[in-house]
Amino acid sequence: MLPQPLLDGLRPAQRVPRWAEAVRQAGWPGRGVLVADDAGVVVGFVELCPARDGDLGAVGVGEITAFYVLPACWGRDVGGCLMAAAVRGLRAAGCTSAVLWVLAVNTRAMRFYSGLGWEPDGSVRDRMVRFGRALG
Repeated sequence: MLPQPLLDGLRPAQRVPRWAEAVRQAGWPGRGVLVADDAGVVVGFVELCPARDGDLGAVGVGEITAFYVLPACWGRDVGGCLMAAAVRGLRAAGCTSAVLWVLAVNTRAMRFYSGLGWEPDGSVRDRMVRFGRALG
């Protein structure tokens, strides 16, 4: 779904410092990284924080900034459990709603999010669509 030159330029080892910093900066319950593991192997993760988009206001809105489940684990409710844990964390942090961004061509992800109560909120940028939902 991403341009091949972009994918070819990715180097997983270069991402380690970014994720190590995300873990270090965790401020539970509303900021951090949750992982799903299967026998000690990470099979999915979700990163959450207070919303970063200026049009949402600064109070009461959380954001899912990254969400991934290994394709081999699709259909095993790994994603559903990760999202439920993220929503619980954002609620515990006092958030009443949340947003996330998804590539406009990622129809599978959009169906997944819609099935969990997320809906497009009309905001788009850089080939991405913002979804939102109430956390009540």
